[in-house]
Amino acid sequence: MVRSKIAGIGYYVPERVVSNDELAGIMDTSDEWIQERTGIQQRRYGKKHEETTTTMAAEATRVACSRAGISPEDIDFIIFATLSPDYYFPGCGVLLQRELGITKKEAGALDIRNQCSGFLYALSIADQFVKTGVYKNVLVVGSEMHSMGLDFSTRGRNVTVIFGDGAGAAIVQPSDDPNRGILTTKLHSDGTYAEKLAFINPGAHGGYHLNKQGETFDFGYPPKDTFGEIFITDKMMADGNYYPNMEGQFVFKLAIQKFPEVIHEALNEVGLNPSDINMLIPHQANLRISQMVQRLLSLRDDQVWNNIQKFGNTTAASVPIALCEAWEAGKIKEGDLVCLAAFGSGFTWGSALIRW
Repeated sequence: MVRSKIAGIGYYVPERVVSNDELAGIMDTSDEWIQERTGIQQRRYGKKHEETTTTMAAEATRVACSRAGISPEDIDFIIFATLSPDYYFPGCGVLLQRELGITKKEAGALDIRNQCSGFLYALSIADQFVKTGVYKNVLVVGSEMHSMGLDFSTRGRNVTVIFGDGAGAAIVQPSDDPNRGILTTKLHSDGTYAEKLAFINPGAHGGYHLNKQGETFDFGYPPKDTFGEIFITDKMMADGNYYPNMEGQFVFKLAIQKFPEVIHEALNEVGLNPSDINMLIPHQANLRISQMVQRLLSLRDDQVWNNIQKFGNTTAASVPIALCEAWEAGKIKEGDLVCLAAFGSGFTWGSALIRW
């Protein structure tokens, strides 16, 4: 079976830099508070009504195509990962196709909703398509415009200070070297504690209990068997659950457990050890999580790439942005073993091993 490879990568982040001090001017927080808990110093925000999740993805895609030696017209299939789409529907895949001006080819487009793990899920799907000979040039994108849907008040600070906007893209092609390319991908999920990190409303449900703890969630929907009720209720407004909500400590503890597990799983399959990793690209959720994972794997500083300090958490875009940035900096060379890993809402997590 043919192995697949990442033939070209690119990323895009908006021009506007938003510092911790700027956020401290509109909510009860501080640069010290944010850096101590997350390691973040600044993030990027897109231009309202000018930039979108799709337009940023298009910018990253054009760079990835150029580096892969193809034009956008050569793309056979699009896999788009995001939690912040331009529209509720249709998905961003077809919008990106239109933005790139390649609709005449009528190539398929698939949208992935796996949040922070989205790029890894998308990469795994692309890997299957390419190595089985279905497609030759698969575009994998992670793009997020978080700044359009955050709670910029003290109530929302624990979540809002973390996130930034940006996009990353990769072209996945067949490899002509059986020893190079994507060695393996590992994907997992557990929906038991889905509400611990979630954007609840608007949604299509009422109050019901879901998890092992027997917790009942009242999401503020109108009584059942009623019609014509307002979609956003007073309770939704009061609870703020039309914004992202997160139980930070719960997420942190689970992340530092699942990150090493899924990395070891991939390494064990191919008979390698953490010390064989030349570059680990973790999802940029929190610098403290990345540092803990680094210690648990006994990796040196030069074996791990972190850029959350500059860009914040860009969710599905964070892995491809960091991968591209590390490659541009000359930290990833031909023959290097690159490990990608992510953990996020759902909960979902995954890893990929690539012989560059």
